[in-house]
Amino acid sequence: MSELRRRPPGSVDVARRAGVSQKTVSRVMNGEQYVSAEVRERVLEAARELGYRRNTAARALNLGRFHRIGVASLGSSLYGPSSMLVALERHARKIGYSLSVVNTLEGEAGNVMTAVESLLDQGVDGIVLSEPIDEGRPLRIDPDVPVLSFSHIPGVSGPRVVVGGALGVDSGRLATEHLLGLGHRTVWHVAGPERWFTAGDRLRGWREALAAAGAAEPPHLTGDWTPASGYAAGRVLAADPEVTAVFVANDDMAIGLLRAMAEAGRPVPDEVSVVGMDDIPSAPYLSPPLTTVRQDFEAIAAHGLTLLAGEIENGSGAVVNDDLPAELIVRHSTAPPKERT
Repeated sequence: MSELRRRPPGSVDVARRAGVSQKTVSRVMNGEQYVSAEVRERVLEAARELGYRRNTAARALNLGRFHRIGVASLGSSLYGPSSMLVALERHARKIGYSLSVVNTLEGEAGNVMTAVESLLDQGVDGIVLSEPIDEGRPLRIDPDVPVLSFSHIPGVSGPRVVVGGALGVDSGRLATEHLLGLGHRTVWHVAGPERWFTAGDRLRGWREALAAAGAAEPPHLTGDWTPASGYAAGRVLAADPEVTAVFVANDDMAIGLLRAMAEAGRPVPDEVSVVGMDDIPSAPYLSPPLTTVRQDFEAIAAHGLTLLAGEIENGSGAVVNDDLPAELIVRHSTAPPKERT
């Protein structure tokens, strides 16, 4: 006769091993207060020894929550989206949530809504839209869970939409104002892909700063976030002697632009000042070190998830628009323009 399969350990077994009540085990596992540190550690140690795992499905039925946040994330190895995903996972754990990720693909219609529906089928308490792409039609995110976006996405609406940590418009404005403040008559721009909402935000910030200063708005160039596209744009700009200042929508494209300027004999910052965006790890070590607008992904993720968790747990239903301030990191790629002879 085959041996009966052993029953997995339950909360009763943990309580017996730790010498406490089953209710105390439940309080420890649910992260509730009113349990001493000594008792909490004893319960957790007993759970580890027994190999106890919480029944999350049953817990969700009891509490009405899954303690899981879903992320609809653009499937990308680019520095920004991948850094944000890592930061979201880290901070979700810190506030007691697991993370479920569904990747979307650029260029496929209906991706965001399909991802949202998949996450809802899995069971989540809230949803994060991380770097969604403009699919050519307004998004109507209207599930009965809060939704967090890191961009002010046109058309995204719903009863519990939270926008937190959006930096794009302020960043574009800050970078452009820095260059104008150095005395440059205007600022050229290398934008990101047109379908990216974040690229549109940075483009808008650039335009707003130029308009506020009464500066002429030159035609902008468009890249695809890669150094190669920045290099191609840089070759065009380097050939124009009127170009003295450029705001590039991310640091990777700025790297390509720096190379193009060097090859064309337009030294940075002596002839052309350059500002990037992101503050990637290599930015301080470029030649010259790159002035850039920092995106603190850890802070953005922590701030946004705190807002989202508050909406999950309090259920106010209020729309929150709460941004973090942009931070300009001034290094050696920007300087006042040379006097014209």
